[in-house]
Amino acid sequence: MTTSALLLLARLILGVIFFYHGTQKLFGWFGGYGLKGTGGFFEGALGLKPGVLFAFASGAAELTGGLLVLTGWLNPIGPALIVSIMIVAILTVHLPKGFDNNAGGYEYNLANIAGSLAVAGAGNGAYSLDAIAPITILNAPGAIWIIFGVAIVGALLSLVGRKAPKPATT
Repeated sequence: MTTSALLLLARLILGVIFFYHGTQKLFGWFGGYGLKGTGGFFEGALGLKPGVLFAFASGAAELTGGLLVLTGWLNPIGPALIVSIMIVAILTVHLPKGFDNNAGGYEYNLANIAGSLAVAGAGNGAYSLDAIAPITILNAPGAIWIIFGVAIVGALLSLVGRKAPKPATT
């Protein structure tokens, strides 16, 4: 019972974070820039073209991953979506800034990856949609590795055509 309650708390925190970020990108909620603004940033600052497509894919993965984790449904798909987004964020934005989050580094992204891996590995617990209506194929031996493998390969493939912008000269 305690484990399920703590998993519920962890899922609520992680799920809300990614629901929040996904709606910022997709709809401009909570002070976000929506698809057009986020797409412009993705194209101009990150070299991800077409920017609106990447903004949609990123926002949709964050929103979907957040909702799946929040509700405890279809584990490990939600955590895998979150990990894929964090990999892209690390490689396109945070890696050159080092580890420290205060300097814009990848520390926060790694914490999100760790939380996602923990939820994926532990399962969603008794207080989840998976507990009510499990999808047994997702619990098959090796399924978690296949799902995370697809998510990671997808993240890396999304960067194949990226042309990182040249640093601004001062």
